[in-house]
Amino acid sequence: MFEINALRLLVTVAETGSFTKAAVRLDYTQSAVSRRIASLEKEAGGPLFERLARGVRLNPAGHALHRHAVEVLARLAGAEYEMAAIRAGRGGRLRVGAFATANVSLVPAALRAFARSRPDVEVVAVEGRTGESMRRLADGALDLAVVSDYPSGLPSADGVTTEALLEDELFVVLPRDHRLAGTGTVDLRELRDETWLQDVSADRPMMLAEVCGRAGFRPKRIVRIAEWTGKFGYAAAGLGVALVPSLAAWAVPAELAVCRLGDLAPRRTVHVALPAVPLPAALKLRDLLRDAAAG
Repeated sequence: MFEINALRLLVTVAETGSFTKAAVRLDYTQSAVSRRIASLEKEAGGPLFERLARGVRLNPAGHALHRHAVEVLARLAGAEYEMAAIRAGRGGRLRVGAFATANVSLVPAALRAFARSRPDVEVVAVEGRTGESMRRLADGALDLAVVSDYPSGLPSADGVTTEALLEDELFVVLPRDHRLAGTGTVDLRELRDETWLQDVSADRPMMLAEVCGRAGFRPKRIVRIAEWTGKFGYAAAGLGVALVPSLAAWAVPAELAVCRLGDLAPRRTVHVALPAVPLPAALKLRDLLRDAAAG
């Protein structure tokens, strides 16, 4: 394997046509250049330069290695530039994770502002549940994530810090022909006999069980539906009711009624999560998420 400094020396000697001139440009002694070129030629399996009366020039093997050396050095220079840009918050790639309902309005609003302020940063958006996003942050696979304590609490992950962005009230969605659909605000106790559409099973700690417990009952039946489109479809068909965060309320289809739950309304906290050493671009997006949450 050829050393980078040896390849850089090869290119410099080829450009100057002289060991002496290359030594001056690189602040080496002429003898040091001769020794390093000799070592490189030994590694390459034969001469790379023709020794002339005045200077040197590449032979065919030298031309071949020179071509690759130029490409390697250019790639390394590009990598150094890109790393410097990333550290300065310019350019590079920002990997952003978020749960589904955060992607309805909160995250898109922040990313729109981010694209205006950092147009040279490539954003890679990854949708996933909170637990998955926290693990990916800890593993270095994400640079920032928007996470939530709904439906079963906010998990922790080594080296990951979280900051609360907003409290999000949860509503209930009912079929349009439900007896309570037109009331605007529903007393949670009136839903004690309903089937609930939820993405975790009844035997796991979750916000729904806690809220129903405060209302004096336990959910009689839970149908496990993970995705919001599925919950909306089941609810529209009269197969159950579901909690929906206010962040996603405007995306509820017309076949459903959105009702508030009054004093018993559950609330979730939405957080922004960052690794121990965040990228400057991630810190910028965090600030824009704060602005979007405040708005």
